[in-house]
Amino acid sequence: MSTIHDSPIQGNRIKFFFTTEDTEGTEFKVLLTTFSLQSMMGQRKTPAFLSINFLLAQLSLVMTRDDINVPRWGWNSLVIAVATTAVTLFVTSLAAYGFARLDFPFKNVIFIVVIFTLMIPSQIYMIPNYLLVRDLGWLDSYHALIWPAAPNVFGLFLLRQFFSTFPRELEEAATVDGASRWRIYWQLMIPVNRNALIALGIFVFLHSWNDLFWPLIVLSRVENRTLPVGLAVLAGAYGAGDSFSEPALIMAASSMSSIPVLIVYVIFQRRITQSFMLTGMGGR
Repeated sequence: MSTIHDSPIQGNRIKFFFTTEDTEGTEFKVLLTTFSLQSMMGQRKTPAFLSINFLLAQLSLVMTRDDINVPRWGWNSLVIAVATTAVTLFVTSLAAYGFARLDFPFKNVIFIVVIFTLMIPSQIYMIPNYLLVRDLGWLDSYHALIWPAAPNVFGLFLLRQFFSTFPRELEEAATVDGASRWRIYWQLMIPVNRNALIALGIFVFLHSWNDLFWPLIVLSRVENRTLPVGLAVLAGAYGAGDSFSEPALIMAASSMSSIPVLIVYVIFQRRITQSFMLTGMGGR
């Protein structure tokens, strides 16, 4: 049986708990949310957290407080996500073109081995990646987040499937006209398969934007944090003090962090739909 209880009011804060009872009668109390209700003590009829002025005040506070520095974290996340997406698309598309259109010894065997790496948990190679980044002198920099993400096995598999459906006759005609491998790749393969590239780019961008674990390991300075790391520290998940525990600030910062993701999806929504339709048709 589940019931909702109100905790006693402490100062200007009220906490709501959700209580459940299992078959043994044990009660589990889960904190659902905490609201700051300064105006519910008879001063206003409308709760403060529903006020537009209150919302704008929290957004302004997030943008101006030096100890939070959300604009800097957002800029770091944007630069890293865009650079990671560009590098991943370039490296992955080149590898996919090689596996799809070129002939070399043990091509299929190598491709199967690469695909099998998808079954290896990312935590397995986290320490080797850290040691490599440390030896290259990339700790606490953008390089530590961009270059290790370049080899994307899922992207390799996806683009190879699309590149494999390209007619051989068109490629041979381009070769007869004097086109090099690079020109065929850049002027034929990329434009024809742009929907798949855009879809993969969106997936890579979202993964890089939301990544928490790896940036938390390789970044140490406050000004180099990404938004997920900064929000985690802001919420007190990794040792933040009580001064960062205002739920309104956390909600405001989290809302701001979701805006770029929504913009990317709205702009490229049609491309995503088209890529999924083509994938279901075998890339035709």
